[in-house]
Amino acid sequence: MNISLPLDEMTIEEKLQLMETIWDDLSRHADEMEPPAWHGEVLAEREAAVARGDETFEDWETAKQRIEKDIR
Repeated sequence: MNISLPLDEMTIEEKLQLMETIWDDLSRHADEMEPPAWHGEVLAEREAAVARGDETFEDWETAKQRIEKDIR
């Protein structure tokens, strides 16, 4: 299937709305999608780094506060 969209004629808001529509549809069918193998490899590498003490976690509230501080 070849889909052609008038992207040059669409506003940013229209493009974002289209992306949201596509994402919503993909999310409804998430159980039908197999993640790529490299996702597992990255997760294994990160898990190993945490086990070695090279990486740490922070809770979501702390992370949000840090991100908000960093972008201001």
